[in-house]
Amino acid sequence: MGNGPKNGPSSGPGNGHGRAARVSRRGVLVGAASLAAGAAQAAEDALLQSLIRQYQRTEFGHGFDATSRTIAMPKASLPTLSQATIEHTERAITRYEDIIAKGGWPTVPPVDRLGVGNRHSSVVPLRERLAIVGDLDISAGTPDVFDSYVEAAVRRFQARHGITTDGILREQSFKALNLSADLRVAQLKANLARLRGLNSSFGSRFVICNIPAAQIEAVENGAVVARYIAVVGKPDRASPDINSRIVEISFNPYWTVPVSIVRRDLIPRMQTEPEYLTKNHIRIFDYRKRELQPEQINWNTDEAVHYQFKQDPGEFNSLGAIRISFPNAHEVYMHDTPFKNLFGEDFRFHSSGCVRIQNVRELVYWLLNETTGWPRVEVDRVIRQAERKDVRLARPMPLHWVYVTGWASADGVVQFRDDIYGRDGLTSAASAG
Repeated sequence: MGNGPKNGPSSGPGNGHGRAARVSRRGVLVGAASLAAGAAQAAEDALLQSLIRQYQRTEFGHGFDATSRTIAMPKASLPTLSQATIEHTERAITRYEDIIAKGGWPTVPPVDRLGVGNRHSSVVPLRERLAIVGDLDISAGTPDVFDSYVEAAVRRFQARHGITTDGILREQSFKALNLSADLRVAQLKANLARLRGLNSSFGSRFVICNIPAAQIEAVENGAVVARYIAVVGKPDRASPDINSRIVEISFNPYWTVPVSIVRRDLIPRMQTEPEYLTKNHIRIFDYRKRELQPEQINWNTDEAVHYQFKQDPGEFNSLGAIRISFPNAHEVYMHDTPFKNLFGEDFRFHSSGCVRIQNVRELVYWLLNETTGWPRVEVDRVIRQAERKDVRLARPMPLHWVYVTGWASADGVVQFRDDIYGRDGLTSAASAG
């Protein structure tokens, strides 16, 4: 903003109009600064709220009090993995060890449901528990009343633990609250060693899947440009750690069933439901690419593992409308799915190792925005017309599937997820506690 001409009737000394103009200009500048600060705060609030919305199923109630007496939410723009993650996780360990030295935190006696407006004896230790880790200013409110201050703090606690942020305490939230400080420190230490072993030089654009969080991050120039809810491998069919590069997007793909799924799923299913392959448009081929009929195979043996099973494209296809391919030794992909209801669950460990992505089309837009000839409208057209198409990325995109259950990102906010595959070495201790 310019200061206007240096000379003239309105700017001379002793001129009343000039003083008024200077006062007016100061008012404009102050007002502009206030607007800029307000815009910056609004932008930050929007980032924080986007992370809350990721885990909540309903909008905030009318009684929600976004009080400054609770800590900030994790910033949605900060990636899970960065050099800052290592540094802040180290600081978090020191902070939590100090909590242990002071006696840890209290157990919160579980009840079926605890929410805003309730008066209950469990609210007293709940307030203390939330205050010890910085989620709540314990001086706010009445000790045994679950008020809007407590609700805001519970939402923040839930978001930090990957739980639906509805501000209501149920079994899953009580379980997270009542893991001891000693276990949380051990979890952070196990993950610090894991973080130090990861390559922090991922480049300017990359994709991260944090398996325990069942979450995808698209990262560009050190910031998360988008997060996606995912469904990952079951505990007995774990999604593997992967360092690879995304090379191809397949639209309306075929699905070639891995041998492991043929053995563990298809053969038992065909023994009880002989029409399963036909109903699901899965065809069988021998090594010469000759098609066979289901009745030609003895389903009471392992004969089927010697054939190829291929599902036709369509809305019934297990990969949905999109498959994201990358070289790996595990026969896994990232892909769409016809079973989108699973994205609404907190427990999203249902696949046989592949990663299903909610709103995967948005990720594909971003992956292909460097590939000439593949704007959004073309992606939409190919999907809408069910056209079979494979598209190579102009530049392969670095991809990392990682297993991180406890960390602190650059904002210093500590986050935890369940050790779903038991790789932190704390399962027995947790169950004993």
